Amino acid sequence: MGVHLVLLSEGRVLLGQRLNTTYAEGKYHLPAGHVEAVPGESLAACARREADEELGIGIDRDALELVHVHHSHDLDDGRNRVQVFFRVRSWTGRIRTAEPDKCAGWEWHPLDDLPEPIVDYTAQALGAIRRGTAYSEDGWSTP
Repeated sequence: MGVHLVLLSEGRVLLGQRLNTTYAEGKYHLPAGHVEAVPGESLAACARREADEELGIGIDRDALELVHVHHSHDLDDGRNRVQVFFRVRSWTGRIRTAEPDKCAGWEWHPLDDLPEPIVDYTAQALGAIRRGTAYSEDGWSTP
């Protein structure tokens, strides 16, 4: 399961360009990571850990607001994936590129004019969030 951080400021969203990755190399994406199964991590704990690891900021659990869930079926590998998006209402510290080997840097982009190239499901989820839609999906055949 993936956890994504949506940091907004004056109609802009924080995005970084991925580096040295096996997935979506060179594309813009939200700060994000996977929930660690061992020793077991909650979604909120994952969000807080990723904020520290990727952005160098602290987040209180109460500052997280669940704003979207995206469920996808990958036609290439047949796997189902659930991506959870938390809006971060406040944080402590100054945003920085804490993992420069994985991210070219963090930039603020207008929520209604996202940069290219961007991870497809990220663009879908941010569009849904902008419209106030809590759930989206793709890759499923319709009956």
